[in-house]
Amino acid sequence: MAFLCLNLTLPIFFFFFFLFFHLALPTPEDPIKCSSEDTNTSCTVTNSYGMFPDRSICEAERVFYPRNEEEVVKVVASASERKKKVKVATRFCHSIPKWVCPDGQKGWLISTKYLNRVLEIDAEAKSITVQSGVTLKQVIEESAKAGLALPYTPYWWGLTMGGILGTGAHGSSLWGKGSSVHERVVELRIVTPAGPQDGYAKLQILTQQHPHLHAAKLSLGLLGLISQITLRLEPLFKRSITYLTKNDSDLGDQAAAFGQQHEFADIFWYPNQHRAVYRVDDRVPINTSGSGVYDFIPFRSTPSLELALIRTTEDAQEPIGDVDGKCSLAKIATSTLMATAYGLTNNGVIFTGFPVVGFHHHLQASGSCLDVDMNAKITSCPWDFRVKGEFFHQTAFSIGLSVVKNFIEDVQKLVELEPKGFCGIEIYNGILMRYVKASSAYLGKQEDAIDFDITYYRSKDPMTPRLNEDIIEEIEQLGIFKYGGLPHWGKNRNVAFEGVMNKYKNAGKFLKVKDEYDSQGLFSSEWTDQVLGLKEGVTISKDGCALEGLCICSQDNHCAPSKGYFCRPGKVYKEAKICTRLRY
Repeated sequence: MAFLCLNLTLPIFFFFFFLFFHLALPTPEDPIKCSSEDTNTSCTVTNSYGMFPDRSICEAERVFYPRNEEEVVKVVASASERKKKVKVATRFCHSIPKWVCPDGQKGWLISTKYLNRVLEIDAEAKSITVQSGVTLKQVIEESAKAGLALPYTPYWWGLTMGGILGTGAHGSSLWGKGSSVHERVVELRIVTPAGPQDGYAKLQILTQQHPHLHAAKLSLGLLGLISQITLRLEPLFKRSITYLTKNDSDLGDQAAAFGQQHEFADIFWYPNQHRAVYRVDDRVPINTSGSGVYDFIPFRSTPSLELALIRTTEDAQEPIGDVDGKCSLAKIATSTLMATAYGLTNNGVIFTGFPVVGFHHHLQASGSCLDVDMNAKITSCPWDFRVKGEFFHQTAFSIGLSVVKNFIEDVQKLVELEPKGFCGIEIYNGILMRYVKASSAYLGKQEDAIDFDITYYRSKDPMTPRLNEDIIEEIEQLGIFKYGGLPHWGKNRNVAFEGVMNKYKNAGKFLKVKDEYDSQGLFSSEWTDQVLGLKEGVTISKDGCALEGLCICSQDNHCAPSKGYFCRPGKVYKEAKICTRLRY
């Protein structure tokens, strides 16, 4: 998620309002909307940002809301018998790409909104069994009540377990089985289409011994609908967190080693400021004093008026090329986060100093903005599309530890050439570096790696280029193409998925399971077939396509020549083709 910067013109009371204002009211509305609510027909679906990378609108003939496994089987059987294209939607839909979109208006949606029950916690076996629509927050809280913990998770708790598995979402760790949640799966129940001899739907029960689990536990939603998940837990423990700010001159040398030294390590990198913030984060004995809480500031509710003022400032800076203004905002944003320990408190109220020690379930994830009434539009998550707030692209890819130093040093060469070009990234909290271990999933990480997560401004007008457009595009192409980076399945623009299946040694095995479980491709779409390399067209060639990451420019009209942006080679990675503003 992105970081909300602070505007210098805002009164100081807004800052404290931003930090501490919370309301325990209903969560956001359903991302699925139907013109006929009585019959749940003539529907559209979007993500929580209100826009897919290609700005398309996804339509469906109808939506179903099963509440248990039996109802899931009935819906999948009905779709299979009628040969209906079908997609699974979650209650929040936080994925950026179009995994949720069925083909055309005649497709169906199945929502996991009411598959939201924790079914069993087995204290002796140290496991939890949940329906696929259960949120990460529920898993964390219910496990803790039993004295147990899911050790490695994403930092944002507004995700469902089915969505986490479907996109390979992860935290940060190279220890044990690593930070990917799907590595903790011990049993998965998935409902797949079938023929008339099986009643048109089949319940597949996959244990750790079943070879198809390697496909199903990171499936992109292409095999069927996950109904239940059983995860391995650990006894609840405590952690100690300290943030250390250092010069980034030796980041390339330090990055790989740091992940081996600390179990929950990560790094915030601010390239223009030449600063790297290292998270020294490890387990400590359970009797260590401390009741720390992590309520990450960018995931808190924010006054809508403040969001509008900040977005207005960004919109004003872009067309006039006010890079100095962006750099000023970036310094305020990062300094504020550092001064407030990114939302850590020693006792749930105030931050008094490092280390912050607390129970794991109070430190591993947050997302208190989901507890506000966003329908009221008084406060909201910063990216809520119903208010004038953040609107951004996210580029996220993992680089293998064997070449990560080279990648970092190439980015640093770009910094030397265009230092202020990175201020727009730093407004959104710089580059988040998380550690991810090689995965047993067919579409999981192929080697131990660092995931680079970059958030940056996006215009409401698809034909309007961004300030320093070329910097982001070159970083994207450096990571994805020169260093063979694997895209985060739940983020990214279309260009990150170009030829992606060639990067997975077991891609063929995944496609074989896909054909076995869904031979008619009912859970596929034209877009997912393009990503899998089964069809062409994941990148789109048209005027301005490179501005939105729908293509890599090959001619000037793919950029914005009328606004001074032309297709040119990269500055460091000469093979890159980027939209560069020509200065005369």
